[in-house]
This record gives sequence, structure tokens and C-alpha cells, in this order.
Amino acid sequence: MGIFTRLSDIISSNINSMLDKAEDPEKLIRLMIQEMEDTLVEIKVACAQAMATRKKVERELDETRRRHEQWADKARLAVDKGREDLAREALMEKRRYRERSETLEDEAIQCAAIIEQYQSDMAQLEDKLANAKEKQRILVQRHIQAHERKRAQTGVRKMGSADTMLRFEQFENRIERMEAEADLVNFARKPDLDEEFARLGQDDEIEAELRALKDAAGRSDA
Repeated sequence: MGIFTRLSDIISSNINSMLDKAEDPEKLIRLMIQEMEDTLVEIKVACAQAMATRKKVERELDETRRRHEQWADKARLAVDKGREDLAREALMEKRRYRERSETLEDEAIQCAAIIEQYQSDMAQLEDKLANAKEKQRILVQRHIQAHERKRAQTGVRKMGSADTMLRFEQFENRIERMEAEADLVNFARKPDLDEEFARLGQDDEIEAELRALKDAAGRSDA
């Protein structure tokens, strides 16, 4: 089982478990993101190890090919010198290094395929991780908005309840009674002497202005 396949199984298992327990979606997405991030680290480590193995195989392959060519040269030299026994031994070594080279070439191909698969898994997982984080951001915003709307609607219902409106009416009636009582106090209060004398002075002033207007009108008619 590959790391990426294992991740899918883990996420599916946790989703089913958390849905059964009616867990909140934010917690679910946080868990998924954490598992994706942990698995991404594992894949990167495994990919790095595979790349290191491939380099080691490639170095050994280069050395094996070099030794293969060396024994081929030695076999030709032995034939030139008339030493068929040495030429035969050189050809046997040459064959051994050729077989080793073929094995290493297969290992290098396998390493390359593994690395390619890891890189593909990382790309897929990084894409899923980015999508999960974006959904987490949107979900958090929606959760905040839903909470605010719920609180607002709760306040509206409280303000619109019969009990609340009754309290407002009682408060309004109390204020109206206080205003009426204040008006009655003003209405029942007798003017004091200063006010009476001030009013007399005002009346005299008005009468004087009225006589002046009459006199002016009489002179005009004459």
C-alpha cells in the first residue's frame, strides 16, 4: 500500500467516525489538513531517499561499465600477446560486469519510476491540501457569519417578544405620567409677588406704546 493510498483510507476512516459522532466540520477539516501535511512530509522524505538511492546506483553503474570496458581491453591485449588463458579469464570478468551493469540499469529504472510516482503523489496531495485550506478558510468565515446571524436573530426575537414590548409600554406610560405631573405642578403654582409686579410694569409699557400710536395717528389725520 502506497503512502497516498494509506492517506485516503485514514481520511475516509476519520470522516466516517467524526460524522457518526456529529463532530463540527471545522475540526474535521483541521484533522484532514494535519494528516495531509504529515503525509506530505513522509512522501518528501521517501522521495529524497529514493533520489539518493538512484544516485548511488548510477555511480555504481558508471563504475561497473568502466570496469567492463577495462576487462574488454585486457581480453584484447591477452589475445594480441597470445595468452588465450588470460583472455578467457578477462572475458569471464567482462561478462560478470556486464551482468552487474544490466542489474544496476534495472534498479536505476525502478528508482526513477518510484521517484516519478512520489513526485506525482506530492503534486496531488499539495493540490488537495491547498483546496482543503481554502475550504477551511471559507468554512470558518461562514461559521462566524452564521454565529453572528444567529445572535442577531436571537436579539430580534427578544426585542419583538410580548414581554419586551409590555415593558416598553410600561416605561412609556411612566414617563407620560411624570410629564403630566410636571404640567400639573406648573399649572397649580400661583405666581409670586415679583412676577405680579413685573407683569404690571409690562402692562404699563404696552399701554404707553398704544397711546403713542394713537397720538401719532391723530396728528396724521389733522
